[in-house]
Amino acid sequence: MMQHQVALQARSNPETLERVLRVVRHRGFQICAMNMETAADTRNINIELTVASQRPVELLFSQLSKLVDVACVEIPATHITTNPRIGAREEK
Repeated sequence: MMQHQVALQARSNPETLERVLRVVRHRGFQICAMNMETAADTRNINIELTVASQRPVELLFSQLSKLVDVACVEIPATHITTNPRIGAREEK
């Protein structure tokens, strides 16, 4: 299995981490390590994952990018980055 690093910036909601983990599992990736911390502005979180799978990491990248609360996804080793949205959806 190949290991990959994935970094995310997302809105700090109770369900955000749950959604990220569900996508990782449904796409056939195993989490080897995870770190999450609140960003300086406290409305967002930074998540760093180390995942393993035989599947291409681009599959996971594209699915994580579609999550509503995810503002930015980066896979450092491959230099793949989404265009950061200006904050994840703003609350009304």
